[in-house]
Amino acid sequence: MRGRRGALRLQLPLFSVLGAGLFCAVIASLSGAQSTSNTKSEPAAQTAVLVGAGDIVGCQNPQGALATAKLVEKIPGTVFTLGDLNYDAITLPQFQNCYGAAWGKFKDRTRPALGNHEYREPHAAAYFQYWGEQAGPPGKGYYSYELGAWHVVVLNTNCQALGLGGCTAGSPQDSWLRQDLREHRGSCIVAYGHHALFSSGIFRSHAVHPELKRLWEDLYAAHADLILAGHEHSYERFAPQDPDGRADPQHGIREIIVGTGGRSHDPLGWALPNSEVQNFDTYGVLKLTLSPQGYTWEFIPEEGKTFHDSGVGVCQNRAPQQARATPQIH
Repeated sequence: MRGRRGALRLQLPLFSVLGAGLFCAVIASLSGAQSTSNTKSEPAAQTAVLVGAGDIVGCQNPQGALATAKLVEKIPGTVFTLGDLNYDAITLPQFQNCYGAAWGKFKDRTRPALGNHEYREPHAAAYFQYWGEQAGPPGKGYYSYELGAWHVVVLNTNCQALGLGGCTAGSPQDSWLRQDLREHRGSCIVAYGHHALFSSGIFRSHAVHPELKRLWEDLYAAHADLILAGHEHSYERFAPQDPDGRADPQHGIREIIVGTGGRSHDPLGWALPNSEVQNFDTYGVLKLTLSPQGYTWEFIPEEGKTFHDSGVGVCQNRAPQQARATPQIH
């Protein structure tokens, strides 16, 4: 384990690969900067915001969730949740009184994902009752939607859940995902679910989930840009990599773990290859600003904390092959 809490290790990827002109053009287009060139600026209406976290409410100790709810309240846009929305709650009334008292005020603009704690009740019944159509088809928990110029995929990473059929090749979710991605060729793609394929969590059986590799392979083949996860109660950002964990600056997927919704903190161990940033003592939310050519990410901490992480990336399906995400140092 690292000897310092909230340790941060950041690697700046491939500045030498980017020509100065290309780099500046990418940054300008993503930040909305004015340009004197003939490049047409993107319509403001095409830019969308996605904000959220996972592992949110400890029903017996909701202070952390209330702190992150204050952050979300100030950020307009679509809210994502990465599972384990409330602990110590199983029934629908408990769900309403626990999660509802913290992040429930954003219910109408939330697109949720299932965590393992939702399955404490058979078939995650209270979860599906609470969210209704917002949770996708009952019993499945995976679905997709459009947000601005982006295609958003919500995964059910509880591969052993009764009735789901697993996450392996040919499983119902795998078949659905492949078809969904075929129907959205050329789109900018972000996916999210509860569990992570890669994590530096100290308890690897809890942190790392190789059963998700097939879903990663589907997304990698479709040139997905981002995958978000929770489960580990910490923040960790990885450089773009392939489903085998090999660095792939041009075509890889950037994974960001945001299990910082307020439940508790989990320690991290030695950083895995390609892990760029880690923090495990700060609650907060991740804000993504999605434009037709790319995205920016920003971790916003709870009041009183200083940890921060942000950066800029391009949409693989709409950008020159040499352009990739560029973190900003804080």
